[in-house]
Amino acid sequence: MERIKIFSPATVANVSCGFDVLGFCLDSVGDEMVIRKTSEKGIRITKIEGSDLPFNPEDNVAGVSALALYNYLKPDCGFEIEIYKNIKPGSGIGSSSASAAGSVFGINELLGKPLSKLQLTKYALKGEALASGSEHADNLAPAIFGGFTLVRSVNPVDVLQLPTPNDLYTTLIHPQIEIKTSEARAILPNEVPLSNAITQWSNVGSLVHALHTNDYHLLSKTLNDIVVEPYRKQLIPEFDKLKTEVINAGALGCGISGSGPSIFALSKGKAKATEVEKVMQNVYEKTEIPFYTFVSKINTEGIKIL
Repeated sequence: MERIKIFSPATVANVSCGFDVLGFCLDSVGDEMVIRKTSEKGIRITKIEGSDLPFNPEDNVAGVSALALYNYLKPDCGFEIEIYKNIKPGSGIGSSSASAAGSVFGINELLGKPLSKLQLTKYALKGEALASGSEHADNLAPAIFGGFTLVRSVNPVDVLQLPTPNDLYTTLIHPQIEIKTSEARAILPNEVPLSNAITQWSNVGSLVHALHTNDYHLLSKTLNDIVVEPYRKQLIPEFDKLKTEVINAGALGCGISGSGPSIFALSKGKAKATEVEKVMQNVYEKTEIPFYTFVSKINTEGIKIL
């Protein structure tokens, strides 16, 4: 192949209790990218639509990831990248990770797939670090692997792919305010009480078991974050009200997607997820904040070739 067009999906990171380690992949929202081989060596970004982002590869998340991969493989060609942003930067559903993951995935495909998904994650981390100030793969991993993932380590990169219950859907609302990942990380405490840590890792272990056993009831008990959410929710208007009403409507759980401002809920079945969407809309229609919502099945494939 000389050219490839891909869909690089949005993702939900943290999944309540799994700060920086858990994530899952969305099916209905994502960026599109076109990558082509060129005789001229190097990485060039030739087109960006949907967002005002830098064309210099060293200043662009997709470019930094691509350069890291390119400098490792040293292919006898270059690459041009077109980016069509459908995920708004700062939305909390993995805008930067979609770009970072998409560029390395596409280049790897054009070169005959010399690298594994783990290796792609390693180089995509370089781009993600540009956006957030630190290397964390909780958005990258589900985009590259699909479904639910747990990042056991980033140095060295080690990702566990978790099973996804067949009837699990997510509902998201994106209030049109911007929260930068770096700012959302800055408000977090450096230390947490031991009792809170015990509760949190108990929830993570239970969530992993719930996914393996298709136990929706257990899953609903695990979607609780007492370490990060109490701080970050202050940045999101109406968060407590929305979460209460979503849970009352029958969602399995509700939390902040990544660093926010997007809020996700998980539900059993599309019908319930659609009900939850209406509840979310009702809460924000009473504010002056513009928003959009969507329902998505969990995307178990990850990045797709179009």
